[in-house]
Amino acid sequence: MSSRSCLSVILAAGEGTRMKSVLPKVLHQIAGLPMVVHVVKAAEAAGAGDQALVIGHGAEEMRKAAQKFAPKAETFVQERRLGTAHAVLAARDAISRGYDDLLVMFGDTPLIDPGALTAARLKLAKGAGVVVIGFRTPNPTGYGRLIEKGGKLVAIREEKDCTDEEKKITFCNGGLMAVAGKQALKLLDQVGNKNAKGEYYLTDIVEIAGGQGLDVVATEASFENALGINNRAELAEAEGIWQRRRRREAMLSGVTLIAPETVFFSHDTEIGADTIVEPNVWFGPGVKIATGAKIHAFSHIEGATVASNCDVGPFARLRPGADLKQKAKVGNFCEVKQAVIEEGAKVNHLTYIGDARVGAGANIGAGTITCNYDGYSKFFTDIGEGAFIGSNSSLVAPVTIGNGGYIASGSVITESVPDDALAFGRARQRTLPGKGKELRERFASAAAAKKAAAK
Repeated sequence: MSSRSCLSVILAAGEGTRMKSVLPKVLHQIAGLPMVVHVVKAAEAAGAGDQALVIGHGAEEMRKAAQKFAPKAETFVQERRLGTAHAVLAARDAISRGYDDLLVMFGDTPLIDPGALTAARLKLAKGAGVVVIGFRTPNPTGYGRLIEKGGKLVAIREEKDCTDEEKKITFCNGGLMAVAGKQALKLLDQVGNKNAKGEYYLTDIVEIAGGQGLDVVATEASFENALGINNRAELAEAEGIWQRRRRREAMLSGVTLIAPETVFFSHDTEIGADTIVEPNVWFGPGVKIATGAKIHAFSHIEGATVASNCDVGPFARLRPGADLKQKAKVGNFCEVKQAVIEEGAKVNHLTYIGDARVGAGANIGAGTITCNYDGYSKFFTDIGEGAFIGSNSSLVAPVTIGNGGYIASGSVITESVPDDALAFGRARQRTLPGKGKELRERFASAAAAKKAAAK
């Protein structure tokens, strides 16, 4: 297949009014990635070296998304919505370059398996002129039927046009299609609009190609491959299917998911073997987890790197730029952002570390915060190897705590601390015997007087 050139034309011009959103339908996300980009990636994985996105509604937003997620894709605008064949022809300039294979896909079918596309391309390589990807379902009501005779596909019949016998067919049209590149424009240009809606339907090329003696065949894929998204309920259904696939893939690669249905991955999550993930963990975009890590329950991780044998959570939040080195620990109710936690360092309880480095073997006590923001700019805190930061300390950046430095609990540190120094940054304690009792009596008397005055 690598010797055959391939163009994928991805139709993404629909308004998606049933999504009830100002955002173009195909830009709604599955696993943190716009659904149309899932389609692009599937086409690339099936060997489509070039992509043409046919856009309409929200064209500028679509271009921006394409530049970010699919920079190699060309965009073509369908000015008027006159049917699927008309939409494909919006990319005429790309099609006319003479590819061996043309894949026609839809931007709202994010679960398409590259294997289904490859199977269709293999049929083209063996001489087919048109290949339709279909699926079987025990309940075909509402779907167009694939009408076959002698192993050839002779028509795609919409249900309202089916005979009673044809309605019993369970092999249905998935919408996805592969066309021989040399025949594509000739077939598309012959599609007419003599129908109730006056539109140009891509499905008509099946009968057109058959009438010209070209081989027209169907391949079978699972229903999920053709699942189109039209509303938020279907979007959630597709998310669920994607997550189930990804969880299974992770577990088969050596990752333990204690309660798989409660763990959510993003499209680019990387997670190493022998990692254990406890229930209710969310992985946002840009997460890399090495081997042997343990991610405890209710942790939220995004844009972070976690090295081997680290320990995270429970109830930990790793924000973008968090970089945990080997055997580092970030414990319960801790937040780390744009900071390196070096090998063996521990950030145990109720702590915020932002714009910082925590040196190897350092220990950060409960309630510690790096005060990194003054309302306008961010500042850096550098904590040396083997440093000990006592509980409830505030490190006011920019500040450096030297190797082996020791910060007394409850300190506010505003100046750098040399290696192996002990720093106190708190008011001197005074103890006044009997003063507690005196205060309680005074407060009780005031409260009683206030209550009496209210009567």
